[in-house]
Amino acid sequence: MNHLPRMNCGIPAKRIRGYQAMAERPPPWSFFCIRTYASSSIMDLARIFQVDFHHRVRFTQDAFAPDNETLASVCSDGQHRRMIAFIDAGVHKAHPDVGERLANYLGSRAKIGDQVPELKMIEVVSGGEEAKNSNDVCEQVMAATDRYGIDRKSFVLAIGGGAMLDAVGLGATLAHRGVRLIRMPTTTLAMDDAAMGVKNGINKFGKKNFCGAFSVPWAVIADAQFLTTLTDQQFLSGFSEAIKIGCLKDPSLFKLIEQSAAKIVARDLATAMPIIQRSAQLHLDHITQGDDAFELKEARPLDFGHWAAHKLESMSSYAIAHGDAVAIGIALDCEYAVRTKMLSQSDSTRIIACLRSLRLPTWHPLLSQTDQLLRGLEEFREHLGGRMNITLLRSIGESTEVHQIDSGIVAASVKALAP
Repeated sequence: MNHLPRMNCGIPAKRIRGYQAMAERPPPWSFFCIRTYASSSIMDLARIFQVDFHHRVRFTQDAFAPDNETLASVCSDGQHRRMIAFIDAGVHKAHPDVGERLANYLGSRAKIGDQVPELKMIEVVSGGEEAKNSNDVCEQVMAATDRYGIDRKSFVLAIGGGAMLDAVGLGATLAHRGVRLIRMPTTTLAMDDAAMGVKNGINKFGKKNFCGAFSVPWAVIADAQFLTTLTDQQFLSGFSEAIKIGCLKDPSLFKLIEQSAAKIVARDLATAMPIIQRSAQLHLDHITQGDDAFELKEARPLDFGHWAAHKLESMSSYAIAHGDAVAIGIALDCEYAVRTKMLSQSDSTRIIACLRSLRLPTWHPLLSQTDQLLRGLEEFREHLGGRMNITLLRSIGESTEVHQIDSGIVAASVKALAP
């Protein structure tokens, strides 16, 4: 038996540890053995290995101001690099000068001596769920990567909402098996949840995120200025993910959202930003410290409320926004947990009232198509792999996993939510 040292390519910061073949942390030394057979051409090998990733997240204000070091600091490594940038069409409509501001920013930082990338191209692409409903955006990214000679250590910058970040991220992941991706989220939901993840993907076969890959972004830069031009619906819908993570992990955050609802609805960023940032931190910490960044295990607690949400989105041909669908899914799962004696009626009432206080929906007529809705359970199980795992609440701040869902109780829960 030979003994080989474990390979550790670490950066001493917040890291994500990924393992192949086993989800558990490897011992101080990884072992392999070669079994000897009568025929020397047969060999049986196994390895456990570790790769460390660095997940950089920065919140800032006016990221393209020449004196703001945030973007320059994450893409300057002392070498000549290139960059291609993609802008969500909705962002470009609200901020038509964003491309010019990016180019001026990089030029200004270069003049003061920063080794910033050479900006080769800026392209406007579809935003919203349209970006994920075809291969177009993904292929645009790969084509531009080829056309402008973007190597694996150069950068793809994506400026947009969560769906657009997913589609651009998939293109960046597939090109050269991974180009450095910088996400610049521009919506509440992208900032407090989606951009923190290590996944990307597009919809296929009428199923949410059917095609995708795991890939850690090079950096995430959230600029609060982009939130000022969102519609009220776009701004508020992202708070469903903050409510979700508060219910799962931080009762004090949930209470803060309850108490701050009126100011959030009034678009008071001084009140909203600490909530958005805390939600982002909790999502990031779960991914980087939860020992399952690449979802090798069965449970996915961050998907509380999502089995119904994903199905409602596809049933509506994605007319229901993801944040709104999550709000409905949370309400449905709370009603279900009450009926199965897991969650108290008082906690469920608080959660549903909190959703409604932020003008988030807790009902949609498509819920009444219960048979079709319940097909989402099997689709969710397939996406997870293995047996069914649905996260439900025991209380605000405590959750559990269940492995089967009673269709009759789902129907009763739907009826309870109906206006």
